[in-house]
Amino acid sequence: MSTKIQWCDETINPIVGCTKISEGCKNCYAEKMAWRLKNIGIEKYQEVVNKNGWTGEIGIDIDAFDKLPKYKSKKVFVCSMGDIFHKRVTERQINQVIAMMVHPMGGLSHHTYMLLTKRLDRIPESSRERFAEWKNIWLGVTVENQKADERIEQLLKVPASIRFLSIEPMIGPISLRWLSAWPKEKYSAMKPGFDGTNHLDGLRELDWVICGPETGQGKRPFEYDWARVLRDQCKEASVPFFFKKHDDPETPYDLRIMEFPK
Repeated sequence: MSTKIQWCDETINPIVGCTKISEGCKNCYAEKMAWRLKNIGIEKYQEVVNKNGWTGEIGIDIDAFDKLPKYKSKKVFVCSMGDIFHKRVTERQINQVIAMMVHPMGGLSHHTYMLLTKRLDRIPESSRERFAEWKNIWLGVTVENQKADERIEQLLKVPASIRFLSIEPMIGPISLRWLSAWPKEKYSAMKPGFDGTNHLDGLRELDWVICGPETGQGKRPFEYDWARVLRDQCKEASVPFFFKKHDDPETPYDLRIMEFPK
C-alpha cells in the first residue's frame, strides 16, 4: 500500500507483530497503528496487540504481496508493522517471505525490497550468505543511540548487496568513526577498492544512512547537531545520507538532504 514514509514507495506486511526490546521502541508508531487496525477489524492484527501494546504474537499474511504492481518497479518497505526476524517467526516463514521477493517465477522480483530489523542475530544460516545473490533486497538495522551500535557490527557481517542504517528515532548522539578501526576480517569487504588500510573502509561498507528525530506524542529531545555529525561522516566516506524531516520548514537548510544508494 502507498505510504508517507519518505524513503520508499510502498509498504507491505506479510508479517505483523513485535516486542519492544530497546529504548528506541518506547513510542513505537507501529504498535499504535496496529491497535487502530485491530479495532477496525483487520484480521491479521487481532492477536498481535491489545490495549497494553504488543502481545508478542505474530500475524502472517503472505497474500500481502498480491497488492504490489506486477510491472512497475517500486521501492517496498517489507514488514513496517513488525520485525521479520522476531523470535516467533519461524525459519520457514522467513524463507517463504524472502522467496516471494527473489524468485522470478513469482513475478515480483522486479521490485526493490527493504528489510529493516533490530534482530539480525535471527537471520537463518540458510539465508545469511545468500544475501549477496539477492540484489533486489536492501538489508538495514535500526539504531537509536550509541548503545545500540552492536547492531551495526551484525549488519556488516551479512554480505547484502545494499546495507543501510535507520537511525530513527534518534534519541542520542551517534558516531560511526569507530568503524575506521574495526578489524577488516570482521566484515565482508564487498566494496570496490577495499583493502582494509584506508581509515574509511569500515564506514564505506555501509551504503546508506537514514536519520530522523522522534515524532508524535511523547517525543524525546533531538539536537540537529547529532544529525550533522552523521552527515559529515557520511560525506567524508561518500555514503548517501537521508534526513527524514528534509521537507519540514523547521529543518535547517543544511540538513534538507534526500540521497539514495546508487
